[in-house]
Parts: sequence; C-alpha cells; structure tokens
Amino acid sequence: MIIDVHAHFSAPEGLFAYKANLLASRGHGRGRLKLSDDEIIAALNKPVHGGTSHLQQLEEVGTDVQIISPRPYQLMHSEKPDSVVRYFTEACNDLTARQCQLFPGKFLGMASLPQSMDLGPAKWVGELERCVKELGFVGCLLNPDPNENTAPEPPGLGSEFWYPLYEKLVELDVPALVHAAGCRAGRYSYTLNFILEESIAIMSLMESRVFKDFPKLKLIISHGGGAIPYQIGRFRAARGKRDSASFEDNMRQLYFDTSLYTQDALEMLFRWATPDRCMFGTERPGAGTAKDPETGKWMDDTRPLIENIAWLTAKDKKNIFTDTAKKVFNLKL
Repeated sequence: MIIDVHAHFSAPEGLFAYKANLLASRGHGRGRLKLSDDEIIAALNKPVHGGTSHLQQLEEVGTDVQIISPRPYQLMHSEKPDSVVRYFTEACNDLTARQCQLFPGKFLGMASLPQSMDLGPAKWVGELERCVKELGFVGCLLNPDPNENTAPEPPGLGSEFWYPLYEKLVELDVPALVHAAGCRAGRYSYTLNFILEESIAIMSLMESRVFKDFPKLKLIISHGGGAIPYQIGRFRAARGKRDSASFEDNMRQLYFDTSLYTQDALEMLFRWATPDRCMFGTERPGAGTAKDPETGKWMDDTRPLIENIAWLTAKDKKNIFTDTAKKVFNLKL
C-alpha cells in the first residue's frame, strides 16, 4: 500500500468565490459555501497543474491513499478581522470532509486551523477537536508564521506560546504537518517561504524543551525538512561545541515527508533523518507537477526515485511508503 501523507485538495471554483465574498464583506456575515457533490467530483476529474485530473494523477503513480488538506497558500491567516480566517478555515475543512466522504478509502482529512494571531492557539484548538472528533480527520496543518511575513514576528515553535496546541495534539493523539502558508514578503515567493519557515521551525524546536515537555508530540516537517538536512554540517558543528547530544539525534525526534523532487535530495534526507522518520509525501498534484526537461518524467512521481535507492532495505521502503504513516496517523488500513 502506498500512502501519500502530503497533499492538498482540488477545489471547485465556488470555494474561491466564497473566499472573495468573505474578503469583500470583511467577515460581517459568514455566508454559505454551496457546493454540490457533482461539483466536488468534477473538480477532482478535471485537468490540474498541467497534468491530468487529480484522481488520474494518483492512478498514474500508484498512490492508494492520500491525506489531503486545504492548499496552505490560500489560507490567508494574516487577514483581518479574525472572523475572515475562521469562516474560511471552517469552510475548507468542511470541503475536505466531503471529499473524503465521497471517496472513502482514497482520501483522509487533515485539518487547517484558524491561525489568526488575534485568536491565539488556545482558540484554534476547538476547530482541531471538531475536525478529529466529528469529521474523522487524522491530523492538522501547522503554520509556523500566521502573520505571513508581516510584523510582528510570531514566536518560534519552541516557545510556550504554542503549548495549548501541543497539549491538544497529544490529547487527541494526532500529528501536525508543519507547513507554512501565505507570504506577504516582496523579495521572495510563498514557495521559498515554505522552505525558510520549515527551516526556522526545526531550529526553534531543536533549541527548546518542547520534546521534554511533550514526549508524545508528533510533528512532521514538510518538504523534506526545509533546508536543514542539506546544510546539516553547519548545525552539527555548532552543536558539537556545546552539547553532548548530537544535532542529528535531536532532529530525529521529528518526522519528515519526502516532498522532494530529486533522488540525491531524497538520499540525503534518508541518511540524516533515517528512513524510520520519513513518510512518503508528494504534494501531487501541486508544485512538483511538471515534466523534467531531461527525462520527460513527472518530477513529483517520486516513488521510482525512492525505489531506486539501492542502499534502502525492503523494510526501509515499507516504512517510508506505508508503515510509519500508519503508526503516526493511527491508520487502520
């Protein structure tokens, strides 16, 4: 069984019309997102991201189960007032749930949280609880920068600011996928922002006592851990000067997805994070749905890249593709 732990829904156009109305009204009235089953199914069956349809793309690469969430860059966590963020988050989660209901066995839900800094983590967790207990979701997204690169900077993920969320994650026994969202910086795009924020998240966590305070906390760093596994020499050197615990041992308290699109990057992730801490994730269809000009193959068809790594054992590959995800997400498949 191939489980893809990092994917986002393909939404009908009606979702974005609803978003526009929320922004125009500045949250004075929730409105109602009206989508038929036929519209939701049609969105999953039309060509997206330069390829075939969402469902066809899964068939093409042999993905059996996909854990889906709203597309993070659309979540507008920094918008004001906080009701805009909350209403859109709830609508996105409801759409995720309906897609999972329409395709049982194919999709599982991952929640977005209403991460307005005007609300704060203690008020985000109600939506997490609703999604897990009522909608059957198996995890959530965690944006480390809800202000979307505007001032003031939020506390790092190692701060006690985040503890109400960590407490609820442990209580519900679900993981969070650390994945930045929108970016209002002028110098770089949201795609680069993802990598920057995921790198900052790792460093903040590694320099904190989060895993001492929450030993059962399950955090997954998306996009292969940002830049950290590929610049690890710098951090190993710094850690070796002041701490008996190695940087890589502490890093292995985290989990990582494999949303990387070259074999050498995947190999480096597996070497430093170990295969036991990595789960297959592609974001397909999404940013990697493009053809490699040299090979003509889809860049986000990464299963063959992993299978071609000769030093991975059969057990390693089974952990990456199936078993670790089953354990982390408590999946009965």
